[in-house]
Amino acid sequence: MKKFVLLLTVLRIFAGPLLFLSIIILDANFLALCIFVVASISDFLDGFLARSFNVESSLGAILDPIADKILVLFALFTITVITKDPFIGGIAALILSREFWVSALREFAASNSLSDLTKVTFLAKIKTSVQFISITMFFLGFWSGNALVIFLASFMLFLAALISIKTAIDYSNKIFNL
Repeated sequence: MKKFVLLLTVLRIFAGPLLFLSIIILDANFLALCIFVVASISDFLDGFLARSFNVESSLGAILDPIADKILVLFALFTITVITKDPFIGGIAALILSREFWVSALREFAASNSLSDLTKVTFLAKIKTSVQFISITMFFLGFWSGNALVIFLASFMLFLAALISIKTAIDYSNKIFNL
């Protein structure tokens, strides 16, 4: 079971580039939608299985957030390329900047025995869920050619950016207000 859980995480790392290639090279919007939905479900599933079967590993704990970031990076980059929208590009850059910043804070916290300060919060889980929902909506909109779905996805991505900023501020306050 431990290897299966780790395999789910590793497959998510490869899902990001596959998603990009499926849309940009193959023009296969439905395939990209399927890849992203399966990868999103695997994000929930690997953590759930690891906890349920008590097969959590230090490698899995390191790879899981990296896999999420790779998936989101490729998805947001793909969406920005397709939409050619500077607003979406700016939101994507903001979200990705938050990911790098919080990763740096977590690295700092880990090297100073302060990891408890940067444990994933409920709001951060909400942020990830809103990101995944908005990205799924974008790919659904691209596949169906539905401009309303793409507009709603843009709104959801903006909401994810706001939550991203809030969580980055929260983590920063925890680290710098010792």
